[in-house]
Amino acid sequence: MIEDIKSFGYHIGWRSRGRHPGRHASTQRGMGMEFRGHTTLLSYPDPRRIDIRQTIRDPLEQVYVRLFNQKSATPVYVICDLSGSMNFGAKKRKIKLAAEIAESIAQSASQHHDPFGFIGFDEVVREDWISTSSFKSYRAIAMAEALKDFHPAPVNCNGITEVYRYLPRERSLVFLISDFHIPNQLLEDSLSNLLRHHIVPIVLWDSAEYKNLPEFGLTNVSDAETGEQRTLFLRKELREKIIASFEKRRNEIYELFMRFDMPPFYVEGDFDADLLTEYFHQFVAA
Repeated sequence: MIEDIKSFGYHIGWRSRGRHPGRHASTQRGMGMEFRGHTTLLSYPDPRRIDIRQTIRDPLEQVYVRLFNQKSATPVYVICDLSGSMNFGAKKRKIKLAAEIAESIAQSASQHHDPFGFIGFDEVVREDWISTSSFKSYRAIAMAEALKDFHPAPVNCNGITEVYRYLPRERSLVFLISDFHIPNQLLEDSLSNLLRHHIVPIVLWDSAEYKNLPEFGLTNVSDAETGEQRTLFLRKELREKIIASFEKRRNEIYELFMRFDMPPFYVEGDFDADLLTEYFHQFVAA
């Protein structure tokens, strides 16, 4: 139910060019409260905006009106990784967690009067997992609900390089949801194509991948994308090596995101919408 979806607060750090009324600072003239300047009544024929003082001062006796900027809507998108590694999860599969986050984002966009769209990808952009941008959030929420029961195929995530083609030219707020088990060069090239937009990387990790390993003995592990199973004999040195490799990976993707001025938001366990509100207060200038 929509009533059960927890939303969060967000804002953007640029002026929206959207013509549809919303809640964000805008470049569009309209019925807002942000004063923009003056022009003549002939140029902007709205008698409700006549400025008597400015009119009296004009030696040419032209009638002046006040101009204001309206608040506008801004497109919000979720780009979601549907590749094989998203099927992993000890208590909850990553893809189900991603679906819950997408629901929250769609609900929040609706409350902010912003249009919302969804783009899913694995080795290609998935046409069957695309919800075009709309102010009717129930469509995207229904897709996110269906995503909870989706089981990704054991394929890679190369489709991330093409998602930019499905986004509008207008600058948008884009939430990129993945576990980011992605080669660095592939990720860097993909982020380069998304620089037109404001990207919020949401990183989904599961502690069972690297922390909650047995101290000693045999364990089965699977390749993140292909699902290929292997049996490892774990001992203390190998366990520490696995943990160290994940910490190294965390630092690598953090540094990569920060080079593009895209602070990542980590979710390891349950999603807390209030923490995403705090993220915007911390990293996005109002």
